[in-house]
Amino acid sequence: MTRSLKVAVIGAGVAGLVVARELQRESLQVVVFEKSHQLGGTWAYDARVESDLLGIDPNRDVVHSSLYKSLKTNLPRELMSFTDFKFDEKVYGGPGMYTGHEEVLKFLNDFARHFELIELIRFNTLVTRVEVVDLDITEFVVESNTNGVNYVEMFDAVVVCTGRNTQPRLATDIPGIKTWPRKQMHSHNYRVPEPFRDQIVVVIGNGPSAVDISREIAMVAKEVHMSSRSPLVKVAKSDKFNNMWQHSKRSRSSSAQQIGIRASGSKRGNRKASQGIRDQINCVSEDGWVTFQDGFSIDADIILHCTGYKFHLPFLRTNGIVSVEDKRIGPLYKHVFPPRLAPGLSFVGILERTFPFIIMECQSRWIAHALSAKVSLPSEDEMLSEVLKYYEEMKEKGLPEHSTHQLGFQLDYIDWMWAQTGMVMEKNIRNMIEYWIYCLMTAGIDGYMDLFSQKYGIY
Repeated sequence: MTRSLKVAVIGAGVAGLVVARELQRESLQVVVFEKSHQLGGTWAYDARVESDLLGIDPNRDVVHSSLYKSLKTNLPRELMSFTDFKFDEKVYGGPGMYTGHEEVLKFLNDFARHFELIELIRFNTLVTRVEVVDLDITEFVVESNTNGVNYVEMFDAVVVCTGRNTQPRLATDIPGIKTWPRKQMHSHNYRVPEPFRDQIVVVIGNGPSAVDISREIAMVAKEVHMSSRSPLVKVAKSDKFNNMWQHSKRSRSSSAQQIGIRASGSKRGNRKASQGIRDQINCVSEDGWVTFQDGFSIDADIILHCTGYKFHLPFLRTNGIVSVEDKRIGPLYKHVFPPRLAPGLSFVGILERTFPFIIMECQSRWIAHALSAKVSLPSEDEMLSEVLKYYEEMKEKGLPEHSTHQLGFQLDYIDWMWAQTGMVMEKNIRNMIEYWIYCLMTAGIDGYMDLFSQKYGIY
């Protein structure tokens, strides 16, 4: 008989819920710890913003969700489903392929009710310590606080499902940014565009949220200037908004004269020079001016950091076995298991640039099968060797450490993970994934949703 292990799941968002479902199917004892009063994790919209809009103060009251009010998914419902619980079969709002966050939360609540997961969740419970007790038998002590009462319990295994979109990562390497006297904030604390009305806004970043938020702000702001370090970003005035410009990384040899703008900058209210091409930020000044690499300057009111997030796991104590630095948790075999503590400790939902619902389900099943001894993991040395090989390949390719968990929409990882437990992807889902990737590569971040919808329907 399978030994019934006691497993702690930290977080009741998408990852925590699907992990709990898979563990329960293996007849394991499951306790889900959720610090909020409701499930859903980042999909539970919270209109509040933090007192520190940059998220630097460690003593601030942290708001977990980073959702803004108007957010809609950039993946179709079919790719935000589980193998036996389909989002596209539910009717929560309009018929669109891309749904609002309210509908996603309803879907997750229905998922939890359908699989009887709610009774496994301890709401309003903050985990303050997860510590390895005995490396020989791999036991964990989990300390938590529920409404002011502390609890200490022992578990055979712990699955960390705390998300990756709560602790802001800032563009602190821009000269002068730390002492810039005007308003700065991170997109984590963006909810609605109204505070940006009639303002000159500089947005740092070029991801989906940066593009989405910039367009929304442009509806009310005086000007919006997007700054990106990516050489792949199109550099030009927006063809959709008369008051929005994209600045990107360019060679120092490209002079202001060559691209047709005044290097001396412009005075507030006079934007003749703004018709040209712009570069990434070179520096910011104490008088409020923001200077791009070509010498063009703008007298900005607000700098908005849409620069992503870093991992923050203050409760995790592993005697140095697992390190958490910026956007890397390691070493992790297949981005899930620390070799020294596998399968007792695992992580779900840390991958970026992928299809999260699909990835989380197959990762969760793999963990559950490993804990129930249905599948065997490689030896500790073999797992660690593969992780180190992956790190070395990253160095050879010139990839920074903060891209460790960026999957880049690679299907090889998904195929490998599904194969571990015998899961088989439906052909229509596979085709949709491949076409979605094609649209992104072909039309870019500005046009992939339009191109995808031409084949699969309205959004």
